[in-house]
Amino acid sequence: MFHRLRHVSIENFNGHFKAVFDAYGPVPTRGRLDTARFALGAVFAYQLALLYRHEQGLDTNRGLEAFFRAA
Repeated sequence: MFHRLRHVSIENFNGHFKAVFDAYGPVPTRGRLDTARFALGAVFAYQLALLYRHEQGLDTNRGLEAFFRAA
């Protein structure tokens, strides 16, 4: 039961994350190290945005794409 719940939550997060960063296609980098940096930077920016929105009392999962485009 816990494995199924975990799997569903990870898949939902994965889909949301890919939609925010348009990561369904190829990444705009070449090479393993540059791709790793891109992914790490995306995760870091995503966490900072969630922290900011949480501290401001905003919905954490709504409007993130517009939030990143404005930044």
